[in-house]
Amino acid sequence: MSKTKKNEFRPDDFVVYPAHGVGRIVSIEEQEVAGLRLEMFVISFDKDKMTLRVPTSRATEIGMRSLASPDLIDRALETLKGKARVKRAMWSRRAQEYDQKINSGDLMSIAEVVRDLHRNDDQREQSYSERQLYEAALDRLTREVAVVSGLDEGAAQKRVEEVLLSRAA
Repeated sequence: MSKTKKNEFRPDDFVVYPAHGVGRIVSIEEQEVAGLRLEMFVISFDKDKMTLRVPTSRATEIGMRSLASPDLIDRALETLKGKARVKRAMWSRRAQEYDQKINSGDLMSIAEVVRDLHRNDDQREQSYSERQLYEAALDRLTREVAVVSGLDEGAAQKRVEEVLLSRAA
């Protein structure tokens, strides 16, 4: 087993796991799986009450990454101010694309989903699946903004909502 980039992540670091968002590395432990000794990152996602074990040798290959820089957070928030770009494809196709963007773990892609699915009070109602995707993307974006900015999640959500409302003005 190659131990490339082993020191990239350490216990107590916050990381972004593509399919689950922001989590904290609790520890690095060895575990025997199918007769092989594997070194694993133990990642805790407190909000989801979930613990994930990721082999250290595959972490970057899977798409696990460090938190975004404050500069990238600012660019993502700037993306929210843009005009929504909604393709004319069928909803099922667009929903699939939005889901892929959310689970890519890429902050800019997640910000695009939030921008495209955000509805102001004067706009038509969202469908259930549209609202589910919007809330998933908003939650991922808000959690990363909170940790990087040193805010609690409520304050981070308020900051994101202020940016979204400022584009309507």
